[in-house]
Order: sequence, then C-alpha cells, then structure tokens
Amino acid sequence: MSIQTEPKKRTVTPFRYDIVGSFLRPRALKDARLKFQNGEITAEQLREVENDEIVKLVKKQKEVGLQAVTDGEFRRSWWHLDFFWGFEGVERTLIDQGYRFNGAQSRPETARLTGKISCSRHPFVSHYEFLKVAAGEDVVARQSIPAAAQFLFELDRAENQDSTKEIYPNREELVSDIAKAYRASILDFYDAGCRSIQIDDCTWGALCDEQFMAFMKQAGVNVAEYAREFAKLNEEVVSGLPDDLVVTTHVCRGNYVSTYAGVGGGYEPIAQTLLSIDNYSGYYLEFDTERAGDFKPLRFLKDDQQVVLGLFSSKIGVLESKEDILKRIEEAKQYVDLNRICLSPQCGFASTEEGNHLTEEQQWRKLAFIKEIAEEIWK
Repeated sequence: MSIQTEPKKRTVTPFRYDIVGSFLRPRALKDARLKFQNGEITAEQLREVENDEIVKLVKKQKEVGLQAVTDGEFRRSWWHLDFFWGFEGVERTLIDQGYRFNGAQSRPETARLTGKISCSRHPFVSHYEFLKVAAGEDVVARQSIPAAAQFLFELDRAENQDSTKEIYPNREELVSDIAKAYRASILDFYDAGCRSIQIDDCTWGALCDEQFMAFMKQAGVNVAEYAREFAKLNEEVVSGLPDDLVVTTHVCRGNYVSTYAGVGGGYEPIAQTLLSIDNYSGYYLEFDTERAGDFKPLRFLKDDQQVVLGLFSSKIGVLESKEDILKRIEEAKQYVDLNRICLSPQCGFASTEEGNHLTEEQQWRKLAFIKEIAEEIWK
C-alpha cells in the first residue's frame, strides 16, 4: 500500500519523522548515578559522565537521521519532577506511594511547595547550553519541559494540597505565579539559543481517561472546568513569545517501565479544549493502541497546526506492521491533510531513568523504521 501526496518538506519542528525526547539510559550513566547516590563519586564526576553520554547520544541521533535532537533527559531522574524542583519555592519530597500504573508503581516522590514559586535562572538552561554546542548547526537542539498544567496537577495531589493551600490560599495567585515562572524559564532557554520547545503534558491523558474522570466527578470536580483551567494556564505561558520560537506539546497517557496509566479513553471529551490552545505549532498525540480511540478528534486542529501521530510504541521492541501503519494514516487523513501529519513513537523510551523494557538496539531500530515509512510517504 502506498500513500500518494504532493510532498512538502518540513524545515522546523515537528519533522516528518520525529521523537518525543527521552532515551534509554546507557549502563555507564546508570552506574555513575548509583555511585553518586552512594557517595562514591562527586557531582562533577557524574556531570562528566553525563556529558560524555550526551555527546554519544547526539551523534547516534544524527546517524539515525533525526533532524531534531535532545539530550535524552540523561541528567534527569523524572521527565517532570526534576524540572519542578528547579523552581524557587519547590522541594523534592518523599511520600507514601508513587504514581500508579497498570501493574506497576513508581518511586514515591513529588514536588511540594515551601514558599512562593519563582524562577531566576532554571538549572535546565545550562543543560540546554551543553546540548546546543553538542548538536552543532546541522540539526535542531530541542528542549523538552513538563507543562505548567502538569505542575499545577502535581500541586493538586492529595499529598500536596495542604501545603499548596497554606502558601497559596488564593488559587488565582498560584496559577499566576506558575505562569510567570514558566515564562521566565522559557525566555531563558530562548536567550541560550533555543528555538524549539516541547511541552510534555499528562494532564490531558488523565482527563480523557474514563476511570479518572469517574473518580473526579465522584469527588465533586467539574472535569470540563478543570480542563479549561489547564488550557488557560498553558496558553498564558506560551502567548507573546518570540516569533521564531517553535512551541509544540506532547500528550502522554503514562509511560513507566513499559506500562501505562488508567484504563484509557479517546480524546473526544477534551479534544476541543486541548486543540484550541493558541501558539502551539504542533501536537504529539499517542495513537499506538486502541486505548487512544479514533482520529475523529483531529477535526478540531487549527489549519496552521501539525499533528505528530504516535503510532509506534516506545514500550516494546517489536516493530509494528508497515501495512497497519499506512492504513491508520489513511484513516487519519479523513480529518487532517497528510501534509499536516508527522510520525513518532507514542512517547519517549525512558520517561524515568528506569526506562522501558526494550534494548538500545531495538530503540534505534524503531526510529530507523519510522524514518523508512516517513520517507516512503513523503518522497
């Protein structure tokens, strides 16, 4: 089966074959992090290992043909918490239980408030500066960060509600300070040379999950209003940014040691709210299993936005059927033009440092497979 189209080359992110950002941590990096935790090496020695492995990773991403590269989140333990911990007024806290996934539970950590939220110069900016140099001029060095809505969601957790309300009895002030801290960090990334920001967001995966929505409604939460609050916050963060800064977002449905979160549900309940956020150039959406529903919600995409179909699973090493992938793209074309479609795995390969259950060889083979299909479609 072959899809015919009048191809248009992408010159900015997202690209026709793309990634979400995180990569499996190599053994050398895992060993170094363990030694650091045990007090066997210094922070500087750990940084040297991180630097070496990121340089190798960038080279490998170029070899597989990626036009936008990341540092693989090699300096992080979590895709989101490490970023939250970088703000003033936030601390790393141990709690009784971690996040619940299908058949697994994460480490019991969270981000909790100790004071008002602010951002002078986020530590991730220096991480980006290293990536920018390592990437060179022939590819885009992309920075991924968790969404502002994700931060608010974390502060709304039952374990954090008391401290959040104690410091911010006025919710409007809380939301405003989150937005200010985020904008400050994004502008610092921009000043460091970043022209591609990817905002990762699990909140929407939760808000279209049938089980979670039922729980929220039982707790008396108006899910539609909660979704609008998330959308308004995210939109405030990305409004009025420099014109040459490309901002995209990725919606995640749980990605921990090859498991997922919730029971699933299509995007329809939140699609209009999610896809109406201004100033996102593209949406990375998970469509690797039936849990994500059909492509009908894509009808709400704005005409100038791309959609990156996460049709390939980063949770398994087995390659998908090319015929099945092409059929699904044909289905998506009913709602969005082919030249506004890109391809990627449904998520990163290691949203936490534990990583998914596949090998590094399988990880790279999957990316090469995505490129092969993309080049067949957009000749």
